[in-house]
Amino acid sequence: MRLPLFMAGMMALVLSAGAISITHAKTDSRKDIKAAKSKPLIRGGIVYKSYCVLCHGERGDGMARATKLYGQGNLLISMDDHNYEYYEKLIREGGLPLGRSRYMPAYEDELSEEQIGDVMEYLYIVNDPVSRGEMVFMTNCILCHGVKGNGKGRASVMYDPPPADLTRSDKNDDYKRMIITMGGAAMGRSEVMPEWGLQLKDQEIEDVIAYLRTILVASPGK
Repeated sequence: MRLPLFMAGMMALVLSAGAISITHAKTDSRKDIKAAKSKPLIRGGIVYKSYCVLCHGERGDGMARATKLYGQGNLLISMDDHNYEYYEKLIREGGLPLGRSRYMPAYEDELSEEQIGDVMEYLYIVNDPVSRGEMVFMTNCILCHGVKGNGKGRASVMYDPPPADLTRSDKNDDYKRMIITMGGAAMGRSEVMPEWGLQLKDQEIEDVIAYLRTILVASPGK
């Protein structure tokens, strides 16, 4: 009797492992996540938020917490008003060589060539809420909701109920704003969903909502 029981146990183990393998195959791979986060725009957004947002603002409109410290200086970023070379020189050498604010630091010795190139790419989309929202999503949400927003993130197999498939969400913008800000528990949903309002700024939340509209394959509820 022992041999059949042993064989049955091994078969169950193999089938179980196979089921887990199939489940994981449906989720994002490390390669998927690395590819998503390695985009120059995503990396550039991280650089921008680390070095530039305090003065230039989330939208690059010069409306930020530190703006009033610098008098009447124009801190608006607009690739329509100045070309690539202008902003690259501004980042590398600071404000004074271009007749701009002396408070604009020279980052040439602080940022790598890759970081300068990445943040330059981000400047092209800093005025676009959808592109900004994609950056927020890719750096905060994909572990659970997945690179494609379909609820197939690498951590999704750990949770019951699983993370929502945001590509087929029937929730409107107001609901998404509340659950992102207050977390899942406050909305009677999964307690694993964090209170992102404690970490993200209001503008970042609005941006990620704008991005979520673009990945919908079904219309949200009213």
